[in-house]
Amino acid sequence: MNETLWLPGNDAGDGGGGAGDGRRHAAPPPLPPPFRAQRRLDPCFVRRGRERADAPDDLLEVAKPRWYERALVIAVQGVFFNAYFLGYLLSPKFAHRVVGYLEEEAIHSYTEFLRDLDAGKIENVPAPAIAIDSWRLPPDATLKDVVTVVRADEAHHRDVNHFASDVHYQGMNLNQTPAPLGYH
Repeated sequence: MNETLWLPGNDAGDGGGGAGDGRRHAAPPPLPPPFRAQRRLDPCFVRRGRERADAPDDLLEVAKPRWYERALVIAVQGVFFNAYFLGYLLSPKFAHRVVGYLEEEAIHSYTEFLRDLDAGKIENVPAPAIAIDSWRLPPDATLKDVVTVVRADEAHHRDVNHFASDVHYQGMNLNQTPAPLGYH
């Protein structure tokens, strides 16, 4: 397996957070009543979605993908973004559930990545400066430290999306439903 190609979390699914944010922040035309309540969303929830979109960039610094690998990821993200945007318009409940399951797969991928690091299949290089800054890691942090915090972040996003889907399923609005204690 080529290590530069195996970037868990840096895949088509990363376009979903931006699609959901774009749906909520664009200057929308008048919507039918079922969709109107979705415009009012807790800004904290939106900020978490934007943080999600930036997380995989830390690993790109280590992997250094070629131009055509980046182009392929961008093209697939473009297709996924539009499909997810349409899916979100039709059913936010379903869209959040799908993203929750994609996050679960990302957690699994990061766990496999950590196993490979522990087994010595992948060199545990020093963490790039961008990862140390964005994750507030110690100066001597390694790739394993970065992957560990990114995996924890993915677990949080999994929980947030499943929670959001549950809220929609119960017919409530996200901005009117407090998150459980210790959730954020």
